[in-house]
Amino acid sequence: MDVEKIFHMTGGVGETSYSKNSSLQKKASDKVKHITMEAIQQVYLTTKPKSLGIADLGCSSGPNTLSNIREIVGAIEEISGRTLQPLPEFRVFLNDLPTNDFNAIFKALPDFYRNLKNERSHLGVTPSIYVAGYPGTFYGRLFPDNSLHFIYSSYSLHWLARVPQALFDETCGSINKSSIYISENSPPGVAQAYSKQFQEDFSLFLHSRSKELVCGGGMVLILLGRNGPSHIDRGNSFFWEILYRSLNYLVHKGAVEEEKLESYDVHFYAPSKEELEDLIGKEGSLQLDLLEMFEIEKEVCDGTSYGTRVAMTVRAIQESMIAYHFGDDIIDDLFEIYGRMVDEEMAKEDIKPITFVLGLRKL
Repeated sequence: MDVEKIFHMTGGVGETSYSKNSSLQKKASDKVKHITMEAIQQVYLTTKPKSLGIADLGCSSGPNTLSNIREIVGAIEEISGRTLQPLPEFRVFLNDLPTNDFNAIFKALPDFYRNLKNERSHLGVTPSIYVAGYPGTFYGRLFPDNSLHFIYSSYSLHWLARVPQALFDETCGSINKSSIYISENSPPGVAQAYSKQFQEDFSLFLHSRSKELVCGGGMVLILLGRNGPSHIDRGNSFFWEILYRSLNYLVHKGAVEEEKLESYDVHFYAPSKEELEDLIGKEGSLQLDLLEMFEIEKEVCDGTSYGTRVAMTVRAIQESMIAYHFGDDIIDDLFEIYGRMVDEEMAKEDIKPITFVLGLRKL
């Protein structure tokens, strides 16, 4: 399988353009919103910039994108008024893969600016906000040295830059034929390959961002992870196990070729708290101020089952990759089966996906 070609054609390298706008992940982002707002206020008080550089990495193109900007501006306005410091101008850089619909964001900007002005008409002043799109993978440099004060990334860093190349043998193909991620059926080398790829990617991310941040600048990162050393748990990894079972069900129905399933792997990795701490420590130029782990409550929303909402989230993320590899015809059936299997498993025992929120500061 030509992994690099598939990722190039589907836009599957690195961060995803869709995951952040699912209802489940928005709920998680809202849960830690106070951490983000406090972090950027602290950066503002520490650096006292006239022009505040902010980057949203893996920004997506849905309604959350501009609402994040609105909330950050509001937080700075609040602390500026409280400390009697002049309000800075805002340079906002929105980053995602080139396949992201940046035009949708740009089309929404006139209304965004108009509403912002109307909301503050009684104050007689409107903050100066300059928004730009920065397409490209964040696994590498994106911005000039010392140009950013604050970096935010929500539900993007668990996506690897690529499927680990060590999973593929030139003679035998995939060494992970009985899974699409790390599972009980995976050879030991699979977990090692995924872990090594994450180490390379996350280290490169940290090194790149440390160059781009000013001294005293900060980051808030939200990503999926795992609780403990085992890669196999009833958390984020288990959702991939259920997706494999769903695809395997279609193999038995004759809708999917077995060889196709054996050669499919996801570009995802759920790190542990210890892995994150170790990699940040090794990078050296960023101080870890906060690392919290939490779960999102499973509740029914508008009569939609938890399994259906999970299926919608995974479909938004994986659809292009799955359609490219298996064909478009299976998509609807696959995710109907997947949602049902998630609900069946939840009825037996809870699936507990873990989310980490990290606060970092450049020394």
